[in-house]
Amino acid sequence: MEFKKIFLFAAILILMPCLCFSSDFTDNGDGTITDNKTGLMWMKETADNKMNWKDALSYCENLDYAGYSDWRLPNIKELGSIVDYSAYNPAIDTNFFPDTMSSYYWSSTTYSYGAVDAWRVYFDYGSGHGPGNKSNTYYVRAVRGGQ
Repeated sequence: MEFKKIFLFAAILILMPCLCFSSDFTDNGDGTITDNKTGLMWMKETADNKMNWKDALSYCENLDYAGYSDWRLPNIKELGSIVDYSAYNPAIDTNFFPDTMSSYYWSSTTYSYGAVDAWRVYFDYGSGHGPGNKSNTYYVRAVRGGQ
């Protein structure tokens, strides 16, 4: 009888983390990822080509993907919300965003000290949130929902 109690206790200890903790993300199986904390839906893949800020805005706004046509370029707060500061090269959960480049990604947020710049996030170490000239080319990941 004592052995059964010990076995049951051990099984609970082993399984409890699986029951109590859920992932921050859900893979929807259609090329999209839902952030369970923010409710935002992300395009799983990075856009095929780097682009300047104006083209990045247009690309996202004209995207018809996974049955949705309301995609947009994320603002700086949204883009920063998917950074995983415990990871690097890239600083993101690659189980859900496997092709993320360890490089800069555009946000839709114009830099307040100069309209020629917009905020970007550096997904190598997750640092480097800062302005980039809108004519530069960086990577893009579309989002929908929120705002």
